Amino acid sequence: MDSIKTSDYRIDEKATLANIPTLNNLNASDDKLKDRLKHTRKKLGKLQDVIYAHGKYSVLICLQGIDTAGKDSLVREVFKDFNSRGVLVHSFKVPTELERKHDYLWRHYIALPGRGKFGVFNRTHYENVLVTRVHPEYVLGENIPGIDSVEDITDTFWDKRFEEIKNFEKHISDNGTIIFKFFLHLSKGEQKNRLLRRLNLEEKNWKFSPSDLKERALWDEYQVYYEEAINKTTTPYAPWYVVPADNKKAARAIVANILYDELKEYKDIAYPELDPAIKEHLSKYREQLNNE
Repeated sequence: MDSIKTSDYRIDEKATLANIPTLNNLNASDDKLKDRLKHTRKKLGKLQDVIYAHGKYSVLICLQGIDTAGKDSLVREVFKDFNSRGVLVHSFKVPTELERKHDYLWRHYIALPGRGKFGVFNRTHYENVLVTRVHPEYVLGENIPGIDSVEDITDTFWDKRFEEIKNFEKHISDNGTIIFKFFLHLSKGEQKNRLLRRLNLEEKNWKFSPSDLKERALWDEYQVYYEEAINKTTTPYAPWYVVPADNKKAARAIVANILYDELKEYKDIAYPELDPAIKEHLSKYREQLNNE
């Protein structure tokens, strides 16, 4: 099985998605990939316990990808060994009426994980520069002063929004949030296979919507805007990782490995020291319990 190097997936320079493969099975069978994930997620689970006890950092994991890229199943499989008290998953849908009363980042800000916790954004604040780029009319629903028609939504508007997102991420990073942003890079051919599976398997029918096909017809536009968003917002404090997603099991192993390899580098994360006054009398407390 091939080794997994974080640097192979992190975007440090301008990326061209068309030149990045969508398939990488790591030269391993499905069983080997399952074993690799199981091994890594156990280590992640132990590390999560330390981060929770340490209580100074939070971890934000952002998952983006075209429909059927495997976001839901990745969340299920990668975080299976986490203590449920320490991880929160948010799947952002169409903004509610309440959310539209605030700026577009508000609902993401209030969903951020607290210190010691992991937060997973299944679809993220980047929908505001992806779906809204393909469908700029959606921006009109935000009721922004000075934006009265699609013609008002210029390149300057989008550049400003990219800067706002970077500032948001810089702010939370400076205050102790460790940020991971994963783009699950799926091929158009594999998406077709997965949509057909939803249609052919009765237990998967509920996942299908005719809108899936309408969005699929806009594939090329989405690829352009994903690429631009990644290139304009990958930073040292909030890097993007492009993960080949045609093989779901390999994608899960890669994401888990990146999380563990990066988090273990935070050498200051450790279990808190016991208060000296308590530590001094541990034997007394132990004796008290044993003598009950």
